[in-house]
Amino acid sequence: MIKRKAEATLKRMALQFPVVAVTGPRQSGKTTLAKMVFPEKKYVSFDDKNLREMAKSAPSDFLLAFPDGAVFDEAQKVPEIFDAIKLAVDSGSYSPGKFILTGSSQFRLKENIAESLAGRAGILNLLPFSISELKNAGKLENAVYHTMFKGFYPPLYDDTKHFLPEDWLESYIDTYLDMDVKDWINPSNISLFRKFICFCAIYSGQMLNMESISRELGVSAVTVKNWLSILEASYIIHFVYPDTNNLGRTLVKTPKIYFVDPGLMCRLLRINNTEEMILSRYKGAVVETAAVSELLKSCFNEGKKAGLTYFRDKNGFEVDFIADWKHSCAIEVKSESFSENKLSANVKKYVGMRGDGTTGTVFYLGDFSCSIAGVEYVSWRDWGDFYNKFA
Repeated sequence: MIKRKAEATLKRMALQFPVVAVTGPRQSGKTTLAKMVFPEKKYVSFDDKNLREMAKSAPSDFLLAFPDGAVFDEAQKVPEIFDAIKLAVDSGSYSPGKFILTGSSQFRLKENIAESLAGRAGILNLLPFSISELKNAGKLENAVYHTMFKGFYPPLYDDTKHFLPEDWLESYIDTYLDMDVKDWINPSNISLFRKFICFCAIYSGQMLNMESISRELGVSAVTVKNWLSILEASYIIHFVYPDTNNLGRTLVKTPKIYFVDPGLMCRLLRINNTEEMILSRYKGAVVETAAVSELLKSCFNEGKKAGLTYFRDKNGFEVDFIADWKHSCAIEVKSESFSENKLSANVKKYVGMRGDGTTGTVFYLGDFSCSIAGVEYVSWRDWGDFYNKFA
């Protein structure tokens, strides 16, 4: 079993909050993590129809069967349980980590938490495996492009299964549409929504252009905005907003859109194998998407906000990411395998403009991390460990 970086954060939250919810995209390993960290707790899956009906009919009485708490999986399927949990944790002595909630439908899970358990629940966002986790488990392959094409969803790294990335990810998309999306949009628009996700994959790594997507799909900009919020809430995409430092030269207000998993992005782009990805005009965008995904995982695994922005001025000068953590860092992502001084031109310029101790970093595809002329060149193998150096 691959050890998750978020394990320590989940334990930390369970020492403080009476309820901890593990959220994240479908198939990111939420249930596995909860059961691994709390093996002594009873595990209840509300996929079981009988348990679900019992909990719905008498939620307070149902909780009496778990005086020491429990792990409730697919908790969103029993909305009645949330108010009962609220009463249980408020009425007795304070008991941190009593109830652990997970679920595959992030919309309903987070909605129920917000309505019933605000202030009582710690929330851990768990994304798929990070490069660091795979490396530590000895499961990181040597081929960087194949790793990005495959993506990082845990079932693809299960030795007891033999999934092909293209087949598993295609099934994942179907399940996502059938289980997560259909209750939030008009059923007649499901096929159009699938096309919409594919359009978003084309834009991964670019500034969001809702008008263009609206025009191509033939739907209103309001609809595009609503659909984007669905993708964001279910951890399919993430927005990176423009830098708000005091340089006074950032004019753009439009966020960039990124997929959370590069493998899913490749599938939506109908890239069928590693060779096609290498030759694709989207290769650079896939690499940049993988980089931001690793930065997100590093932050979320620590229970922190992403703290990522990008910089672009009126002349088109741009830096891919600005990480405003404990130590600010400007990051450029390059799909190059050799560390060359010229790759750092933008970060050096930006660091000079800031003049406040911000450092410069280049994420590249080489196998070794090194420092050249004051700029860190971080190998793709070390992207998942980068946060620990600057946070």
